[in-house]
Amino acid sequence: AGVSVATVSRALRNLPNVAAKTRSRIIEVATELGYVAHPAAASLASGRTRTIGLAAPFYGIWYTSRVTVGVLTVLSDAGYDLEIFAVDTPQHRAEFVQRVRSGAVGIDGLLLVDFFGEDHMEELRASGIDVVCLGEEHEELPSMSIDNVAAGRRAVEYLVGLGHERIGLLGAGSVERNGSPVLIDRKEGFEVALREAGLPVDPAHQPPHPLTIQGGAAALEELMQLDDPPTALFALSDETAMGAMGRARQLGVDVPGDVSIIGFDGHDLSESFGLTTMSQPVEELGARIATWMLDIVSGADAAATRPTHIDVLVELVERSSCAPPRPETL
Repeated sequence: AGVSVATVSRALRNLPNVAAKTRSRIIEVATELGYVAHPAAASLASGRTRTIGLAAPFYGIWYTSRVTVGVLTVLSDAGYDLEIFAVDTPQHRAEFVQRVRSGAVGIDGLLLVDFFGEDHMEELRASGIDVVCLGEEHEELPSMSIDNVAAGRRAVEYLVGLGHERIGLLGAGSVERNGSPVLIDRKEGFEVALREAGLPVDPAHQPPHPLTIQGGAAALEELMQLDDPPTALFALSDETAMGAMGRARQLGVDVPGDVSIIGFDGHDLSESFGLTTMSQPVEELGARIATWMLDIVSGADAAATRPTHIDVLVELVERSSCAPPRPETL
């Protein structure tokens, strides 16, 4: 094009101080050559990678996958890439944090979904990288979450209001094995509601099966074999609830005639199953934390003015899987 490297750079980045005729000539030559900017070189020059990291456990479950879709949609529209990090175990989390601290992870910001662990948060803060958390509340980091205790309590209060007195829990096996504060809080809400209603918290009504479709099916089958099975069940996830509903049909157990079932999440298929659920806007949550992160890394969201934490509401969506208990089951 017969001009300096600096002039080409300004022209292709649409910066000022380039004559219109010169800019047109540079673009014409770049088009003829099939020239495109090299992302890695641009990152070295700008100090920015235009990549956001997402660290979360269990990408195979519906919740995490839908959060990821929400994140990816926002980042793609903004011209950012997404790098995914799987942190399914405490060892994975510790190793990932060390990679961040060492500078081995080339990202502009980090989104943490159900990450947990205050020790790790201190290390991540020390790394200087921008962090936004989903699923828990932090005093010093931007965070967004629902009140899982209140939501679990509301689900059971709904069943109690229908007249149920023997209420079981699906997915209890994952509470201790996973150690997730989210599940611990939902179970706590379940137990608080029972105690407030003067109802027993019966360990036999909490079979130790995992928070999966298969776990829901196995738990339903085990509970229905009890001499006095629960007349209602609170599932810690919609997938677990739907597994229980599928097994109920196989066993000839009527839902909600023999047993009412309420789930948690607002799964895409919950309406097709007629599942009553505590619905949270999962994909929207992913979009919101991604938007928040972009505002932070761009400087549009100053740390002095941004909220520390955002509470997200959970909606009780009533469908056909819940009804008052039959008199003969009481």
